Amino acid sequence: MFEIAAAQPAGGGGILGLVLPFVLMFVIFYFLLIRPQQKKQKTRNAMLSALKKGDKVVTIGGLHGTIVEITDDVVVLKVNDVTKLTFDRSSISHSTTN
Repeated sequence: MFEIAAAQPAGGGGILGLVLPFVLMFVIFYFLLIRPQQKKQKTRNAMLSALKKGDKVVTIGGLHGTIVEITDDVVVLKVNDVTKLTFDRSSISHSTTN
């Protein structure tokens, strides 16, 4: 009788063995995917809020121009001497050096 009782495994620590891999996966996803994406979005929002009249920018579509007018959500770009195009502020990819 004593041999049968000793052969059965103990049931303690079962929930920790189930939860620990999920916690580790979340931590890995956070540091490899979520955190870098949040930092990138933060720097993009800072760049978009720092735009001002006269800045040279490139749109997401690759159009180069100079900001002539700017509001909270609309940017008017001067492409050449006569052409002015209106874009959403969020369509600006990056600003270039003057």
